[in-house]
Amino acid sequence: MAIIIRLDRVLADRKMQMNDLAEKVGISNVNMSNLKTGKVKAIRFSTLEAICLYLNCQPGDILEYRSDEKTTINKSEGENEYL
Repeated sequence: MAIIIRLDRVLADRKMQMNDLAEKVGISNVNMSNLKTGKVKAIRFSTLEAICLYLNCQPGDILEYRSDEKTTINKSEGENEYL
């Protein structure tokens, strides 16, 4: 996956437990755990907003983009081409 979730790092910096954040954000511990370990394909903006609110951070503190070797960009058409 090209998007890396850094929630564990931000939680550690804030000395906050995942369960406490899940309760404040209003999602289950299982869903928060799946998010923390990168086992999700999507996140609602409202959930991301709540996480950033309680952790006092920006989305870029939690999410990181890394180029994936399986993805190339077709510059002539401006579309991604997946191999």
